[in-house]
Amino acid sequence: MRRQKEKSRGAGKGKKRGRGNPNEIRAESEEFLKKNRMKEGVVETESGLQYEVIDPGEGASPTEWSTVDVNQRILLVDGTVIKDTYRTPDHDRFTMEEAIAGLKEGLPLMKEGGRFRFVVPTDLAWGKRGAGDKIGPYAALVFDIRLERVRG
Repeated sequence: MRRQKEKSRGAGKGKKRGRGNPNEIRAESEEFLKKNRMKEGVVETESGLQYEVIDPGEGASPTEWSTVDVNQRILLVDGTVIKDTYRTPDHDRFTMEEAIAGLKEGLPLMKEGGRFRFVVPTDLAWGKRGAGDKIGPYAALVFDIRLERVRG
């Protein structure tokens, strides 16, 4: 236990933990997007957002003013899990206004009960700044999302 505490204390010094080299992240993200767009069933929008319909759903679609309840698994393109609400009893709730650009574009394509897989390019995610300790600069993200409920 003591060794773990020492490691975590020292992890914040110097280089940020888990974020990686921006040039390597960008190259890996671009390569993933390139390969993914060739897969059967993957649609790419004009902005570069890629999505695949796993289950179309039947309910309402969110608008820019909606609040949504979702179950989601968020991954880096290397498979690192950032968040997974499928493994918890809770879901995520957020306003469309709060969502990253890729989800603002993608979620309105869905209907309640639907499940999509989105691959969000870096410029529709957190771009050059990244987010927190886990999402590095220029990281593309993979979202496996089930739209549970649309509010408003």
